[in-house]
Amino acid sequence: MMSSLKEICSGLPLDPLPSNRGRDPDVPHAPIRTPNLTAEEKRLALRNALRYFPPSHHATLAPEFAQELWQYGHIYMYRFCPTLHMRAYPIDQYPCRTRQAASIMLMIMNNLDPAVAQFPQELVTYGGNGQVFSNWAQFHLVMHYLSEMTEEQTLVMYSGHPMGLFPSLPSSPRAIITNGMVIPNYSSKNQYEKMFALGVSMYGQMTAGSYCYIGPQGIVHGTMLTVLNAGRRYLGSDDLRGRVLVTSGLGGMSGAQAKAAVIAGCIGVIAEVDEAPLRKRHEQGWLMEVTSSMDQCIKRIREAKSSKTPLSLGFHGNIVDLWERLLLEYERTGELLVDLGSDQTSLHNPYNGGYYPVRLSFHQANQLMTTDPNRFRTMVQESLRRQIKAINKLSDAGMFFWDYGNAFLLEAQRAGAEVEKVGGGATEFRYPSYVQHIMGDIFSLGFGPFRWVCTSGDPQDLSITDNIAATVLEEISASVNNQIRQQYNDNIRWIREAGKHKMVVGSQARILYSDQKGRVCIALAINQAIADGRVSAPVVISRDHHDVSGTDSPFRETSNVYDGSAFCADMAVQNFVGDAFRGATWVALHNGGGVGWGEVMNGGFGLLLDGSEEAAKRASLMLNWDVSNGVARRCWSGNSNAYETIQRTMEGNRQLRVTMPFPVQDERVLDRRHCVAVVTKWLKIVKSPKHAT
Repeated sequence: MMSSLKEICSGLPLDPLPSNRGRDPDVPHAPIRTPNLTAEEKRLALRNALRYFPPSHHATLAPEFAQELWQYGHIYMYRFCPTLHMRAYPIDQYPCRTRQAASIMLMIMNNLDPAVAQFPQELVTYGGNGQVFSNWAQFHLVMHYLSEMTEEQTLVMYSGHPMGLFPSLPSSPRAIITNGMVIPNYSSKNQYEKMFALGVSMYGQMTAGSYCYIGPQGIVHGTMLTVLNAGRRYLGSDDLRGRVLVTSGLGGMSGAQAKAAVIAGCIGVIAEVDEAPLRKRHEQGWLMEVTSSMDQCIKRIREAKSSKTPLSLGFHGNIVDLWERLLLEYERTGELLVDLGSDQTSLHNPYNGGYYPVRLSFHQANQLMTTDPNRFRTMVQESLRRQIKAINKLSDAGMFFWDYGNAFLLEAQRAGAEVEKVGGGATEFRYPSYVQHIMGDIFSLGFGPFRWVCTSGDPQDLSITDNIAATVLEEISASVNNQIRQQYNDNIRWIREAGKHKMVVGSQARILYSDQKGRVCIALAINQAIADGRVSAPVVISRDHHDVSGTDSPFRETSNVYDGSAFCADMAVQNFVGDAFRGATWVALHNGGGVGWGEVMNGGFGLLLDGSEEAAKRASLMLNWDVSNGVARRCWSGNSNAYETIQRTMEGNRQLRVTMPFPVQDERVLDRRHCVAVVTKWLKIVKSPKHAT
């Protein structure tokens, strides 16, 4: 029997217990985990799971929880997976005391919508292991707490676990979320697997555990901008017709690559080993063609190049095979069939389903992953070495490759592949990250992935907000410099055409890249439209954590910070805290999102615009900080774009005062030999009889 929203919000269903239907065979499932728990740790994991339930149910639940732990490597509590269809229901349908709480519920359910989530029954939104919660008991408790919450309470979330509702102020966030806050010395991937199995910590990715994921659209715009700017930088052209981009991954965030390539005007060829996400993207219209034939794949590349026809082609197979075949074609014919290359496999999670080695089928790889993890690890590393070998040769022939911030080059280096950059720093490899060469300077101008969700669920509201955003950007762009105008023009083009590309999956959401002024003005204009009744219901604003200010990630977001602070996480933590007391409806701080556990810290937020003056004040105060925090940090590290941006921002707001760096104008002062020579000369002068006189 289908449950209702009211039932979902009534707490854990205990009397009677729901029937245990187990795994749904009609949806994709997360790879089996191998936490390698000791016998005592297994008992502890079971004890930890049972504490959500009164002892009268332990005899029933303990055996099935133990079976899940043994069979899947984690206790998901499938019995408590709701029968209600998960989706972003209109905000007024949630049984809540405050719309702020209802907005959080809407975003949670969107993250778990089977059309959106990668592995919905395992509560994984994207990235292979980006969890919304650790188990279904947590989901029920969170929904219950949110339905009971007043505007003088805050829900406290510890890595998926709802610690409870605590008294606070109406101006306080309604939810404070932390995921994976592990003591640094213990923040290793091996420790994570155990902690997750024990139910005490969780990998929230970026926007999974902060409830802000909006489907693959969430990255399609950033991917399009990356491809466009890669063309400008590497190929010297805005016109990408007939140019070929080869990459991999169509699962979660990587699913955006096909759509982004076509919008940018090029030919996108994306390899994917798992047929389920490949078919899903094709059915959603994100992927134009699919083939499992390598010969057909090469044939279609040649045809599309010749006709200069935009194309997204999904190759059902291993990316290593595709790279090696492209190399073979070049060696045979001298024809370079690829212009741009990257990779979006989930290499933050290389040995548990994030990357599949060549020489094994998808099914064989999933089996080996659990039956012989060491052998699987060896094959992954061998595969990475082969992939890099082919990429290196094609790069030498004229193809331009970049790392997409998914830890691809980092894991390739760890596997012994030839990716070293001679004389490079700790965050530099043979190939640049897309932040270092393409998006970093855009971040330093304050541009980043601003988002909004129309809580009515009405496409008409989304259309109205699209037009509001475009109009705002057009007005601002008339009075900015040429460098910033280029970014505005890209985004105006994007938002004017967004509706026709049918990018909505799940909630009625939109994303565009905007700077500080643009974000504030768009938010205020949308808030006014809600007040005027032009937009029928409140709107949630947020962003990807992958932004100017939210994330400290030395191999991605902060890889172009060269003052030695790339491995420091002050910015992300300050972002989280600063957003909290400047008006965010909820805030989140995560370990591990994007490039892997222990490799990154990131902060995010959600803010409800309800048409009130209070919402306008919150949006203005919080969004200004949310951007300036990161621009100021980048300015201090020596980035000239950020220096100019924060100077202009200070001129517009006299309350903002940022410590500005002085440049070293004479590089010789940094040279030890020069310093010794100057000191020696000074000492001679001081000791001379003339100076003494």
